[in-house]
Amino acid sequence: MKINHALAMALSAISAGILISCVKPADESKAPEVDSQVTQDSATSTATAEKDNSTDKITAVDISDDTEKTYLTHVANDIVIPAYADAAKQSDLLHELAQKHCQQAQVSGDALKELREQWLVLAQAWAGAEMINFGPATASMSNLYINYYPDERGLVHGGVADLIAANPKLTAEQLANESAIVQGIPGLEEALYANDSLDAGQCAYVLTASSALSTRLKDIEKNWQQNATDLLAIDKTAKSDQGLNQWFNSLLSLVETMKSNAIDQPLGLTGKKKGHLPAATAGQSRAIINAKLATLNKAMTDPVLTAILGSNNENAVADNLSTALADATTLLAQMPEDLATADKATQQELYDKLTTITRIIKRQLIPTLGIRVGFNSTDGD
Repeated sequence: MKINHALAMALSAISAGILISCVKPADESKAPEVDSQVTQDSATSTATAEKDNSTDKITAVDISDDTEKTYLTHVANDIVIPAYADAAKQSDLLHELAQKHCQQAQVSGDALKELREQWLVLAQAWAGAEMINFGPATASMSNLYINYYPDERGLVHGGVADLIAANPKLTAEQLANESAIVQGIPGLEEALYANDSLDAGQCAYVLTASSALSTRLKDIEKNWQQNATDLLAIDKTAKSDQGLNQWFNSLLSLVETMKSNAIDQPLGLTGKKKGHLPAATAGQSRAIINAKLATLNKAMTDPVLTAILGSNNENAVADNLSTALADATTLLAQMPEDLATADKATQQELYDKLTTITRIIKRQLIPTLGIRVGFNSTDGD
């Protein structure tokens, strides 16, 4: 996988709107790099949100410095860190299963099924952790090594096959020198789902890639454990709402990128088809979208947040969000595992329900909290 992968990475990165380095990412255990972009204003996004007259009716709640500090500490300790810890745990379990089953000459049947099922649990765990769109994972670009998506040119499929063919006894050192294309969750999906059985080379890849993934996830978790105060600006609540801005714009970004990259573009709902659904090789796109909705629901209906929103009886934003999330989740549960096989009307309905969620976050939740939509907003509603 040495030929032209730098060029392939650059091309795919440009199509995703971000320049990706094809070298080993920075050590996540070092001092934190706090993404400041989500705290800046977007004149375009704010103007779009202000078109809705309901924004004028929103009364911002009065959040004391201590309440904000308590809430952000809760977010770090009870939402963010456990999300990364769970993803690391699931990667460890996949690695342990691979160690168990790869003692055989060929891995197939129930053994392969067990590996696939654990991969899906891992993929769902990471889908939830993607709500944290700032901090060490994104600052070091490790998120791309964990989940190279959207892979609009289908580079992962051929890249993993070429890597295994060139390195049938793949080592950690060899994998570390490769690009993000052949690492992480999509690469493991290709190895496990694109074949009816695993040979020695494919087993070596699964073992090495799952181990490297676990290390990367644990480094991010450790960074958050050590630097949560800085990463969420918990000690700056008396001077600014930087932490709140980062957190809620990150949650907004989760919905917007899911709606665009994982629903609209691959299904061709508002334009020409582009890229593929998440977990397309596994045929498990519904499970990934559901995991994202579940983690969003957990964050948005969190009792600590609900108490803050409930301090102003004029605002029904918590109920509106809960209802919109429940509607989308209910619809999703009625759809097939592979969302590509759903009828167009149902696909469009899911897209519309996600649009409703983004509008509530932008035009009700964010104004209620007295913060602003960041310039990284990608939704065009």
